Amino acid sequence: MRNKPIVVFILGPTGAGKSNFAARLAKKIDGEIISCDSMQVYKGMAIISQQPPLGLRKIIPHHLVDILNPSKKWDAASFVETARKAAEDIIRRGYIPIFVGGTGLYARAFIKGLFSSPPKDEKLRKALYDEAKRRGKSKLYKRLMNIDPDYASKIHSNDLRRIVRALEVYKLTGKPISKHHSETKGIENKYKTLIFILTRDREELYKRIDERVEKMFAQGIVKEVKRLRKKKISKTAKAALGFKEVESYIKGEYGLEEAKELLKKNTRHYAKRQLTWFRKEQGARWIELGTEKQNAFLVNAMAGEIKTVHSPQSIDYRPQKYEVSS
Repeated sequence: MRNKPIVVFILGPTGAGKSNFAARLAKKIDGEIISCDSMQVYKGMAIISQQPPLGLRKIIPHHLVDILNPSKKWDAASFVETARKAAEDIIRRGYIPIFVGGTGLYARAFIKGLFSSPPKDEKLRKALYDEAKRRGKSKLYKRLMNIDPDYASKIHSNDLRRIVRALEVYKLTGKPISKHHSETKGIENKYKTLIFILTRDREELYKRIDERVEKMFAQGIVKEVKRLRKKKISKTAKAALGFKEVESYIKGEYGLEEAKELLKKNTRHYAKRQLTWFRKEQGARWIELGTEKQNAFLVNAMAGEIKTVHSPQSIDYRPQKYEVSS
């Protein structure tokens, strides 16, 4: 029986050093990189989304980077559909897909699958939010515990958005959201999935985040945001970390140094949230990066492990074109 093709995930918080690590790994295992980042897909947002530099992308093929107009919506469903085509093409040509990024929701959606959720019912949703205001979030959470204890145990009792959505799905479909999830298939049966979470010592990670923010301003993030503000951009693109902080500086609400410090603080908070998410990722291997010498050793060790389980498929080296859904 033919072994399953391998799909590698290199995930972790912003600033950990995922892009360079993954590129070095890709060289050693004949890999191509698929961005698992909610913002790097957009054109004209190279600095704010910290897209891998063009020089690196010329050496190692990168997919889902700098391909979508920022006026377009991009979400987990869009990512799964487009990333699946990219991964299948990479595997068909005899290479290994390496998903790299910090958007944990996208990675989980690709691995576990996304169920076809019912469209939003604004009237029902408003009624649930109004009830939460009148009676408190705890009442809705208790109701969810009775309806779907499995899903309720996986979310925080104060996470009103997810509580409301779960109750909404149950009301519209008559089925708990956990049941929908269990019936949804991702790639686990089709591919052998290896998940690595890269992190760093907290002080080192925060230092790298601060340095990254300074570099973003030196590279011209203010000019980039000014250009984006002149265009019609989607809510998704506008949610990029740094847009709000730089826009406030442009409007005169903050001084330059205040804007920098605010972005540093918000990026650190974002990194914390990413780590919290990744701790729930089942089957993931955690790797703490260090010096260049230590990281080189880790790349070699990881490459050796991947090669031992990789079974080449029938190879077709002709690249296949695939389109991003607009």
